[in-house]
Amino acid sequence: MNYTLNQLQIFLKVAQTKSITKASEELNLTQPAVSIQIKNFQAQFEYPLVEIVGKKLYLTDFGKEIAISAEEIIEQVIAINDKMKAFKGQLYGRLKISVVSTGKYVIPYFLTDFLKANPGVELSMDVSNRGKVMESLEKNEVDFSLVSLPIEGKNYEYMELLKNELYLVGNRDFISQNPEFNPSHFPSNLPFIYRELGSGTRKIMETYLQNQEIQSVKKIELMSNEAVKQAVIAGLGYSIMPIIGIKNELQNGSLVIIPQKGLPITTQWKLVWNIRKKHSPVSDAFLQFVAKNKEQISKKYFT
Repeated sequence: MNYTLNQLQIFLKVAQTKSITKASEELNLTQPAVSIQIKNFQAQFEYPLVEIVGKKLYLTDFGKEIAISAEEIIEQVIAINDKMKAFKGQLYGRLKISVVSTGKYVIPYFLTDFLKANPGVELSMDVSNRGKVMESLEKNEVDFSLVSLPIEGKNYEYMELLKNELYLVGNRDFISQNPEFNPSHFPSNLPFIYRELGSGTRKIMETYLQNQEIQSVKKIELMSNEAVKQAVIAGLGYSIMPIIGIKNELQNGSLVIIPQKGLPITTQWKLVWNIRKKHSPVSDAFLQFVAKNKEQISKKYFT
């Protein structure tokens, strides 16, 4: 077989995007150029790699196996290049992190100085809900994940970064209109605002309501912490939210904390990695940086 590294990269991009058009856009190539390379790559195999059904591209089972191998080969080539650069005394490579959505208020402060000190390091960060973050961690697709709830099982190692506190909050008019607010008697026109299924914040909120034997009369479900925050500010309802994402709103008075029994709920922000993970020079350097500087970062930005 005489396939090239370029053909592997193009095929992998097609496999990831499920589209010749999207692959060509991301690779900055023309569609005919991508099609020709895929055709030449396919010619070297006895079994089909892709199939077109109703104008949609699908990988065959054989194609899926080849895509996995292609990704492994490309990662090894990148690792070889990184080792060559590291031999010259420079840290090069990609740091891959998945972060639960509220974690976007945390992780940048642990990355800034590290990336400034190592300009050859590229960052790939996916911000999603806990379910998807855990999936990427289980599949060993990332170097680290940032979560705020305990991880089940013995397949992970972690480093605690700082506390995560959650409070019941409403908008600025809430306290004046409800001076003796009792969450066990919800106004029928003022619902609880939830995050989507799979969210760690939602899990915490549901556990708290269950433990306090509180039943919400109405419910609104939104897909991000930012959307929940804006909905509460607008007066659509109230929610249990991490304080780390609402400090500015508490300071300017657009949100208020509603004191309640059992609150705040305190968890820990943790940097987590798969115990089977073989750290690259970049991920190992980042881990050492965080271990050395986490207390200083926490005091500077989060106290």
